[in-house]
Formats: sequence, C-alpha cells, structure tokens
Amino acid sequence: MGVSHISNRSPQRSGRWSRRGVLGALGVVPAAAVLSGCSGSAGASEDTATPAASAKAAARRPAVSVTPADGTRKAGFANPVEVTVTDGTLASVKVTGNDGSTLAGSFNAARTRWTSARNPYSGTKYTVTATPKGGSARTTTFTTKSPGETFVGYFTPEADSTSGVGMPVSINFTHAVKDRAAVQKAITVTAEPAVEVVGHWFGDTRLDFRPETYWAPGTKITLSLRLKDVQGAEGVYGVQHKDVTFHIGRAQISTVDLASKEMVVERDGETVATYPVSGGNAQHTTWSGIMVISERFQQTRMESSTVGLGDEYDIPDVPHAQRLTTSGTFVHGNYWASTSVFGHENTSHGCVGLHDAKGANDPSVDGYKFYRSSMLGDVVIVRNSGERTVDPANGLNGWNLSWEGWKAGSAV
Repeated sequence: MGVSHISNRSPQRSGRWSRRGVLGALGVVPAAAVLSGCSGSAGASEDTATPAASAKAAARRPAVSVTPADGTRKAGFANPVEVTVTDGTLASVKVTGNDGSTLAGSFNAARTRWTSARNPYSGTKYTVTATPKGGSARTTTFTTKSPGETFVGYFTPEADSTSGVGMPVSINFTHAVKDRAAVQKAITVTAEPAVEVVGHWFGDTRLDFRPETYWAPGTKITLSLRLKDVQGAEGVYGVQHKDVTFHIGRAQISTVDLASKEMVVERDGETVATYPVSGGNAQHTTWSGIMVISERFQQTRMESSTVGLGDEYDIPDVPHAQRLTTSGTFVHGNYWASTSVFGHENTSHGCVGLHDAKGANDPSVDGYKFYRSSMLGDVVIVRNSGERTVDPANGLNGWNLSWEGWKAGSAV
C-alpha cells in the first residue's frame, strides 16, 4: 500500500522501483514529514509566542530613575532627591553621603516615588541604592556643587555657659540677610521648663530670641542651628548645622535710682545689698531702662575718644567694669572720685559708678563686692536718670520692648 501510494503521487517516475529505493523513499518521506510536523509545531511556538511573551516580560520589568541623575558632578542642592519606578513598586531606598550622613525620605501611597525629607547638603557625594519589589537593586551616585559664598551666625551666650535671667540668645550674622524668614525658620530656641520663645530682628545682621518675661532660674536653653545651605541672600548660603545649650543661673535684678543715687540688688526676690552710686551728670545723662550685663572686665581701659567725647578722659585701669550698652555705658568701680560723691552726686560721663580701689583687689569696697556677685546676663534697671529709655538694639536690651512689640519684629 505504501508503494502504491507513493508511486501514484509520482506519475513521472514510471516502471521499476527497487526495494532499496522504496525503502529509501519510505525512510525519507515519513521522517521528513515527522520532523517537519514537529519542527513546524515547535517553530510556531518559538517564532511567534515566545518573542511576544519576552517583549511583554521586558515591558513589565521595573525601571528605576533617580534625580539627580547618575554621575552628576555639580548637582544642585536646593531640591530633594527623588527616586521613581515604572512598571513596579519600590521596596527600599537608601541615600548615603560621603560625610556619613543619610537622607531619610518617604514613599507615595503607590510606592512608585520616594522623596527625601530634606535637600542634600552642598559639596557632598551621595550614593543612592534603590531596590524595586521583585527586581535588582540599582545604585547611582551624584555630587552636589559647593556654594559660592557663605555666612555664619555668631551667638551669645557661649555654649555650655551659665548666665543671668536677662540673657537673650543673640545671633550676629557675617552677611546681611535678605530672606529673614528662611533664616529664622532654620533656627529654633527651646527652653526647659518650656516657655514660648520668639525671635526679633534688629536690622539685617542680628536676630535675638527671648521669652515674654525673664527666664526662670535653672532653665536649660537649646539653640538649634540648621543654617547649612539655607540661602540668606542671593547666592549666599549658611554653613552651620549644630545644637548648643546654655543654662540660666539665679535671678539677680539690680535697680539703680539716680534720683536717690542708690542701687538695690535683689537675688531670687530677696534684697541682698544696697550700694551708694554716682550716675551721669546733667551734660552726660545715663540711659534709663532695662539693661543686661553683656561683658565683664576685672580691669579695662576707658578712653573718651572711643565714645565720641574727645579727650575728656583716658583711664587705663578702670576696676570691675561691666558693660550695659554697645555705645559705652558701664556699671563699674571708681577709685578716682571722692567717697563723698557716691550716694550724693551724679558726676560721671554716663556710667554708673561704685566706690572702688585702684588695682581691683580690695574685697572691702562696693565695686569689688558687686562685681563678684554678678554674672553675664544679670539685669540692671536704671530709673530717674533724666535720659530717655535705651534703644533695645543698643546692647542686649530687648526687654525694653513690649511683648507685642517684640513679636512684631519676627519674620515668621
């Protein structure tokens, strides 16, 4: 039957088929048919279905993108780092700087985007490792550019120091600040026990912080500076990122009445001393108002030319001098005036004087005693001086502003 069938399909081949030829034909044709059939079935699957499936699988493979782009050498630092994924979700993202810092961040609800909680720091190389769910991690790097011009804030009081209850936290900037709100938002002052603390700008280079009333004795104050890469003016960025603490000691308030020419010293609500004093004369009246001791010198030189009074005096060894204003008002010891002056006459060029001894070494005199009882940040209140109230910016004397007036000077 097989021979007949084959012979019938090949009419041009007449006559004789050898057994060998028939067997050869039988061996070739069915094998070819079988191979062709198997090959045709498998080939259809590989040539049509498999490439399509591969394309779909490739299309569904998660693709991770990082901003700033991989290899960027001068990336900006004014925007957060962002990682996105298409055709998938993000399992984890880690961003580490070569300074050891890390950038925390958060995912969107779909976990297709991760955004850093803050901007990267300037002048830092970052490594980003992003892993999509079910996929391989992708690692990229970028380096942020350095700022062209910078500023810092010098603060008072000194870190870890103890001050009197009148000491504000005062920050003086090395460059004029145009964006006061941005800078003030980057600075916080907190107190333990807690109290509202508000900042007030005195011009564009000074920012002070204080509560509504004097600090409570024993308060711990923390100043947090987060100025790094904050733009204070066009092209000018801060560099500080630090926390410092200060402490408040006992409450000492000294009240000078230049009508009675007497100073009463109260500590923690109790009167501890009363001293006869001499204030500014009629031509050189003493500022009135609330003042804070901002500098202390066991001895210092006082020269009239430095405060616009020509050559009226030059005393090289004024004892126990404590500064009350930037313009040159001190409470200090006086050894050159007669003891009869104190408590009876106002004879100075604007300072408040107490009887003292030359050399600043006599513990029996009033100047020595008051100096030893005082500290930076103590409050000295002057009344009945015949002079107007001191400018709040003249020294650390913002207490002369009402609370409403103080808050009005805040930029936030």
